[in-house]
Amino acid sequence: MTQYILRRLLIAIPTMLVISFVIFAILSLAPGDPLAQFALNPDIPESTRELIRKQFGLDQPWPVRYVRWLQSVAQFDFGMSFSTKAPVADLIWQRLPQTLQVVGLAYLIAVIVAVPIGIISAVRQYSVFDQIATMFSFVGFSVPSFFTGLLLMLVFAINLKWFPIVYSSTIEINSWEAFTQQIRQMVLPVSVLVVQQTAALTRFMRSSMLDNIPLDYVRTARAKGLADYTVVLRHIVRNSLIPVVTLVALGIPTIFAGAIITENLYRVNGLGQLLISSINNSDTPVVMALTFIFAFLTVIFNLIADILYGVLDPRVRYS
Repeated sequence: MTQYILRRLLIAIPTMLVISFVIFAILSLAPGDPLAQFALNPDIPESTRELIRKQFGLDQPWPVRYVRWLQSVAQFDFGMSFSTKAPVADLIWQRLPQTLQVVGLAYLIAVIVAVPIGIISAVRQYSVFDQIATMFSFVGFSVPSFFTGLLLMLVFAINLKWFPIVYSSTIEINSWEAFTQQIRQMVLPVSVLVVQQTAALTRFMRSSMLDNIPLDYVRTARAKGLADYTVVLRHIVRNSLIPVVTLVALGIPTIFAGAIITENLYRVNGLGQLLISSINNSDTPVVMALTFIFAFLTVIFNLIADILYGVLDPRVRYS
């Protein structure tokens, strides 16, 4: 196992180098000037603009800037934001708690809800429960998140006025009233993400269960006189979780990337909104840092999913 992990980590290094090179090249060659905001201000002379451009290293060719960026990242320094003149790492740390509260909680709830629903739907195939769960899964998976978000906003925020429309990131939880206010403003964005994620995970779990139920090892376990719940939980569910683990593990990095549409719809001051605003402002250091971190987390959680295969399936060996 140790040798396997070391090999995968060594493979991950050139993988991340290639990913970072491609992302940096695309962002550098894309149209748009990061300092276009200064061009609109007549009070800033051309000499000052060139000085600012030289200060940020924009006067150098993009391959040279990529090498300098790589050296800075090796020291955990993602540079300075073109728009706010603040360290990129500080901007990410400021937005990360909001994203984890909304997107992270939604993903956790989706996993907890989707796995049992998928198991019950597969065991009781074509039952009323299965048909209702299947219908809601198709609806939740097919309807885009912006439509679900606008619908929930219209019904529960505008008409019923149960929840606020705009998410406030300035609430300090120092009393019960502040805690309830925080919970109320999280309900709508979390619900939108839970509906979408639960629908996908439920369909995947149900399909994986149905693939394993008719196999020989299940018939052998039942022929030995094992109870149905023992066969389902100890044999079918364990094997069915193997492909689901991949889906869940690869979905975790999306938590840190933020739910772009939902965060912008409800004005959640998270990483998704930061990414969109940085793209609009051609803030290359912030966009580069977020996409690189997302790619790094995808590689790491892909490794974690492969390791969990050996825990769930004794047939998997890493020698």
